[in-house]
Amino acid sequence: MTDDWVWDETLFSGAALHYARGRLPYAPGLVDSLTAVLGLDGRGRLLDVGCGPGTLALALAHSFEEVVGIDPDRGMIAEAERGARAAGVSRQATWMPIRAEELPAGLGTFAVATFGQSFHWMDRERVARAVRGMLRPEGALVHISDLKTESRSVEGLAHPPVPYAAIDALVKRYLGPVRRAGRGLLPRGTPGGEAAVYAGAGLVDPQRHVVPGGQALERTSDSVVAGVFSLSSSTPHLFGARRDDFESDLRQLLRTSSPSGRWSERQPSTEVVVWRNPGVG
Repeated sequence: MTDDWVWDETLFSGAALHYARGRLPYAPGLVDSLTAVLGLDGRGRLLDVGCGPGTLALALAHSFEEVVGIDPDRGMIAEAERGARAAGVSRQATWMPIRAEELPAGLGTFAVATFGQSFHWMDRERVARAVRGMLRPEGALVHISDLKTESRSVEGLAHPPVPYAAIDALVKRYLGPVRRAGRGLLPRGTPGGEAAVYAGAGLVDPQRHVVPGGQALERTSDSVVAGVFSLSSSTPHLFGARRDDFESDLRQLLRTSSPSGRWSERQPSTEVVVWRNPGVG
């Protein structure tokens, strides 16, 4: 992470309950794409690092003998456990409330390790080295994120676009102009350059795949509000005693934006980069 920010346990405090309703899903073809690219056949073990409420691990649970998800936020782990019970995969799923920096944590070896939009919160060099050491030879480290370079116009869709710029301005009115993250600030945002970090850890042969999105999504006021509260920069606890005031102002902003209480959005495409462990060195 950046030199002027230190992780603390409040980073996603209170956000877990808002994920399922508020976060946009990965592109619908992601599981099929990973199955084909990685040759998944129901065997082997998956490690999901920074698993959140189990979004990726649960989607892939039937493609492995065992899935292990780790996340430092106990609320996220509780949601993942509930999701596993609902999906009927509790017996093959293990959830651990630990930081990625605590790996390998006696967890053994894995065929695949995934980072679903989580790597930037970690001591990346340390974690990449640890995860590489936990992969079997020719095992795969998979970096998954929304595709940042595409335009997702809502032209021709049924409802107005989600007023993200106005929402961001409202958040800044309450929390200040610099992005919040836990108890700290991120004046320069989160870091990029993952490729150099993975290569530096000894991983090789990166293969990039894009799972296309673009599908029309319909959002409600509840889902938009949940999306705001699911973000590290606007988790509920950051607003303190003004949380209810913020939500009231947010809902008023949304009513003004779309009196019907509906907004249109397009599904983001999902970018997948697969790195391999050469098993030597």
